Amino acid sequence: MRRRLINSTLAVVLVVIAVFGVSLVIVETRTISASAQESVESEALRLISVVESRLLGEETINSGVLAEQIDPARYALIEIPGREPISVGDRPTGSVLRATETGEGGEKVTVEESRSSVTREVGRTLLIIGAVALLAIVSAVLLAVRQANRLASPLTDLAETAERLGSGDPRPRHKRYGVPELDRVADVLDSSAERIARMLTAERRLAADASHQLRTPLTALSMRIEEISVTDDPETVKEEANIALTQVERLTDVVERLLTNSRDPRTGSAVVFDLDEVIKQQIEEWRPAYRSTGRALVCSGKHGLRAVGTPGAVAQVLAALIENSLMHGGGTVALRTRVTGNQVVIEVTDEGPGVPAELGARIFERAISGRNSTGIGLAVARDLAEADGGRLELVQQHPAVFALFLSRVPVDRRTPERPVR
Repeated sequence: MRRRLINSTLAVVLVVIAVFGVSLVIVETRTISASAQESVESEALRLISVVESRLLGEETINSGVLAEQIDPARYALIEIPGREPISVGDRPTGSVLRATETGEGGEKVTVEESRSSVTREVGRTLLIIGAVALLAIVSAVLLAVRQANRLASPLTDLAETAERLGSGDPRPRHKRYGVPELDRVADVLDSSAERIARMLTAERRLAADASHQLRTPLTALSMRIEEISVTDDPETVKEEANIALTQVERLTDVVERLLTNSRDPRTGSAVVFDLDEVIKQQIEEWRPAYRSTGRALVCSGKHGLRAVGTPGAVAQVLAALIENSLMHGGGTVALRTRVTGNQVVIEVTDEGPGVPAELGARIFERAISGRNSTGIGLAVARDLAEADGGRLELVQQHPAVFALFLSRVPVDRRTPERPVR
């Protein structure tokens, strides 16, 4: 591109110089020649006037007197009737400029000058024009190189930026070049880089959330299948199979919510549901894990409560809180339900040391954990709660008490499960 810009600029300058330079040379050559011819004619006219005035005054006319009246570089021949011709100066050879004037008494004066003087003057003029043309060419090349660098360097930078985006480096450069068109391209590339960065972040977050949220349901499902494979009791098989199907439905709901990433309230996924059923299902699912560690999982509080939300999402939030207590808490874990205003509150507490003071304000941030865990569970649980219009809070640090707030449906409005719009 640089070479093309330089070549095109140089070509334009050369065409301009060729058109105007040749015209200028022709005009100047003619002007110099005409000026020299006029000077010779003027010399001849002046010399004939001198000759006539001396003849009228009967003064002496010779080469010495006339030599003072003529340019030393010129030659003059004076012819007076009845006298010998008088010559002044050296007669030039070759091509000459000649002018002849005749007086009233028949006197004749001829002035000659070599054309070499005109040629020298034309040569000096051509040298000046050539120098100006060369200066114009050099200036044009320098300006073309500067302009080419100004345009080509930004294009190279933009190409490198596009290549970085293609290689998976979405960092925007926020570099501008002072050229509106190139700055527009840079704006588009930076916007694309930011969008790609957000997409990559969302994909990584989805992968992390999926690995965390699917681990527990898959583990519980595999345990149910193992129990089915080792038992011969049809009733036990049936019971475990029903539980396994419930877990599969919950797992499907988890996958759908992870893929959706955020729920639109207008989709109708929030429903009126029985809170007791969700809590019972979670206790049954997690009780074996607690028994294996010698700990207990209990439930207390008001029964028969109905809330607005997504049962699968609420189950996931409770699962995250119960798992958090299993990993980081101690003693008995208690789920307690209560009502405050128009909200249903589910509290999860344990008898462990609680949440460290330095983590209290950041407990729901991603990658924040009191031990060597991922720090994702509570962050995902908070997102799920907020997606249903609820909220998840740490209401007490020692011992740790987490509270899930959901919209309440009065008991006298018990209706079949239906979407809430």
